[in-house]
Amino acid sequence: MAYVSHSNTSILSNVLDRVTAFFTALGHSAAMSAAAEARFQRIEALRAKSDEELAAMNLRREDIAAYVFRDMMHL
Repeated sequence: MAYVSHSNTSILSNVLDRVTAFFTALGHSAAMSAAAEARFQRIEALRAKSDEELAAMNLRREDIAAYVFRDMMHL
């Protein structure tokens, strides 16, 4: 006579792994969205400055986006 053994722990573990992966991805997306929002707010703040204020920062208006995203640009 043969005995069959089912492992419910592996099924539960698989489900928990998937749920954990989902919430990890969701958290990562929220963090990335917040970082992007902060960068766009920085761009708007710099655009609101006068040319004289930008010059005092050694920054030209056309270089604002490159300045804000400089850590992401690999030039």
